[in-house]
Amino acid sequence: MPKKASSPWAPRAAGGLLALALVFTIAVTTPWHLIDLPKPDAALDFTAAEIARQNAYRHEILRWSTASWIISVAVPLVIGFSPLGRRLYDGLRIRWWFLAVPVTVAGIALITNLLTVPTDVLAQRVSLKYGLSVENWRLWVWDRGVNWVITSLGVAILAIVLVALAKRWRQGWWLPGAIAAALLVLGVSFAYPVLIEPRFNDFTSMPAGALRNDFLKLAAEDGVPVKDVLVADASKRTTALNAYVSGFGSTRRLVVYDTLLKDTPPAQVRLVVAHELGHAAEDDVLHGTLIGVLGTAFGITLLYLLLGARIADPRRTALLVALIVAGTTLASPIQNLVSRKIEARADYHSLRLTNDPQNFVAMQHDLAVRNISGLDPSAWRYWMFASHPTAPERIAMGRAWAAENGGTVPPLAQR
Repeated sequence: MPKKASSPWAPRAAGGLLALALVFTIAVTTPWHLIDLPKPDAALDFTAAEIARQNAYRHEILRWSTASWIISVAVPLVIGFSPLGRRLYDGLRIRWWFLAVPVTVAGIALITNLLTVPTDVLAQRVSLKYGLSVENWRLWVWDRGVNWVITSLGVAILAIVLVALAKRWRQGWWLPGAIAAALLVLGVSFAYPVLIEPRFNDFTSMPAGALRNDFLKLAAEDGVPVKDVLVADASKRTTALNAYVSGFGSTRRLVVYDTLLKDTPPAQVRLVVAHELGHAAEDDVLHGTLIGVLGTAFGITLLYLLLGARIADPRRTALLVALIVAGTTLASPIQNLVSRKIEARADYHSLRLTNDPQNFVAMQHDLAVRNISGLDPSAWRYWMFASHPTAPERIAMGRAWAAENGGTVPPLAQR
């Protein structure tokens, strides 16, 4: 086995610079403070029955979703950090490493997927029971299969590239590896709306009419170029309400769930669209992609400092997968913190664009009730999983904005 470089100053220096660039980018693109908020209080806007239903749903589903998450993290770690990983690779008896590596990655993902089936089935049954999910089991299995293929393919491509580069440049693979991984993140973010999203949903242009015209006019007033508003057929899976912006440049798209258009008051739909226009106006997807590119490049240099030339051994594929899982899990609290701040800015943008705090508060209440959103999650769940502010936090922003602009919004529960 070749010796590691005695003084890997170059990757250490590069890693330090990438870390500084990552921290700087997060610092300057994240809106850390927008407005002084009162303390969120769910009891102001949610009835006792609404709070009880949310608590009951979370009590039932969190035991299974948490178990699934623990399994999905623990299984790759156990396989990768133990002899099981090498045994899995050797047991395949595939002659060519560039075929054995993706099969190993897919195998680990498949084992993980199968082990989470029982808890995921139980979680799905809870969602069906509460009416949040309407997905039939055939579609549920199909979605899991598609997700397994896409996830395995992405990790396998990265693993093949890194192993190949390490075989070619034993002590210098980190630089082309960081560049290649960063380009992969950039490409996926750009192509995601046209390559990945259609695997799960069909998209159609919003029919001509007053609502569509209002959205396009709102976008024009906001200075955001929007050529079309797409409607996703989310109703085949869920009753939840949602909208989103994805992609950037020529692949940027504004998407609303068909569930949102069915029985939501137009003024509330307008606020949801205004929120998504906020993401587009601030180039949030592009900034998020930049953070992902820098974070991935930093991760590759860190990977080199941990493994050096040993990554050239394809029998360490399971270890590579384990390190990727560990890294993404550890990064989740920071990613979620940044995401919550970005989402809060989009909320603030929607308030400024529409000047409608009354409907904003009503909309956040109705979305939370319809989606059975957590109103007061525990601290560790909030940091590990919450990519958006809670409904009481968002409602508090609506009230703070109204007060700042000379208005008041009465508590919903007291109306």
